[in-house]
Amino acid sequence: MTDSSKRPLAVFDLDNTLADTAHRQRFLERTPRDWDAFFAAAPDDPAIPEGIALVLKSAEECEVVYLTGRPERCRRDTLDWLAAQGLPEGRVFMRRNDDRRPARRTKLEILRRLAGTRDIRVLVDDDELVCEDAERAGFTVVRARWTAPSAELEVAQEREGRT
Repeated sequence: MTDSSKRPLAVFDLDNTLADTAHRQRFLERTPRDWDAFFAAAPDDPAIPEGIALVLKSAEECEVVYLTGRPERCRRDTLDWLAAQGLPEGRVFMRRNDDRRPARRTKLEILRRLAGTRDIRVLVDDDELVCEDAERAGFTVVRARWTAPSAELEVAQEREGRT
């Protein structure tokens, strides 16, 4: 086995990349949006087979890292969900509870920090703006297009800095 500190990183988003959030979108379709209920329902997210398969395949050659716009207060539920899916353990980068910057900013900041010490083989994410900015910054990107796009989630990621 290769020293894990030398292995390249494969960076995976969670919501709508590995975890199907369709069942909890209703909490974002009301005014005001019910963020507490939206995140409280995350442990019940079904796994997305295409995303799970890609994580498992990537883990053969890479160290897997999870990069999500979920707030830090969701860490325990997120770690439990990852373990329940049989996914490889890996560092989980989450936004601070009070961080409302767009996902493309917070994620690119973390990617650049990671790239300072490690080779990043791939970023897998469903957010088109995150993907575009990561590609412009020189990262290899796989767009997770295996779930139906959600206008509510897009607004949450970009304008409200919530996920």
